[in-house]
Amino acid sequence: MKRLSQLTNEELALEYVNGNNRAFDELLARTQTGIFSYILFIVHNKEVADDIFQETFLKAIQKLQMRKYSPSGKFNAWMIRIAHNAIMDWYRRQKAKHLIDTDGDELFIAQMVDGMQMETSREDIMNNAQVLNDVRSLIDYLPETQREIVKMRYYQNLSFKEIAEQTGVSINTSLGRMRYALINMRRIAKENRMQLQLA
Repeated sequence: MKRLSQLTNEELALEYVNGNNRAFDELLARTQTGIFSYILFIVHNKEVADDIFQETFLKAIQKLQMRKYSPSGKFNAWMIRIAHNAIMDWYRRQKAKHLIDTDGDELFIAQMVDGMQMETSREDIMNNAQVLNDVRSLIDYLPETQREIVKMRYYQNLSFKEIAEQTGVSINTSLGRMRYALINMRRIAKENRMQLQLA
């Protein structure tokens, strides 16, 4: 068996998919500089690039865990595509904020949300409420450091930079804790046969 340092990025991705968490650490070490440089080149802002970089790797982790990675020999291109999509999402959010701030579209957006809720069936609403309750229960089973970062990220909507500053750790440590929180939540859900799929 080759050491992780001798594997290609493609092989490391497959190792991670098959349960070897250290393979992702090696992938992160190899690819983070190139991915961050690409993001920074597009957005021209280090803080924004930091946030998009963290989002990129979280999305990559989720896709790998859900086995949505098809081996093609082009892992780096796959990562760049995820980064590109994260950048586009960021630009869309900025555009939406700008529209809300300058054009007073809050009422229009509220009406759209109400319309979407009316189109959702009572069964879907109940299913989604159950999923959210299950997720809250799963969070309670996490170790304190992981539970803290999940709550800060998803309930307080803090960036990984803000989380790192508030918890006194590096951004990479914050990302690592989030990654292990997701791994643990998936494992607990699987053990308890919980279906975490929103309607």
